[in-house]
Amino acid sequence: MPNPKRRHSKTRTMKRRTHQGAATPTVTTCPETGETHLRHRAYKVGDDLYYNGKLLVSASTEE
Repeated sequence: MPNPKRRHSKTRTMKRRTHQGAATPTVTTCPETGETHLRHRAYKVGDDLYYNGKLLVSASTEE
């Protein structure tokens, strides 16, 4: 595998990386609650915790 003979400058590295911006996160709406949330993440509706359209933790069971 070839290796560079000289070190690349910080400016040259930053110029190359300027095109690698972060993508916008994918947002979806839950069919059960109608809440907008990030995909593959748990989300809260009131005091209840949901994931994949299913209730994980209810506020009444925590007390």
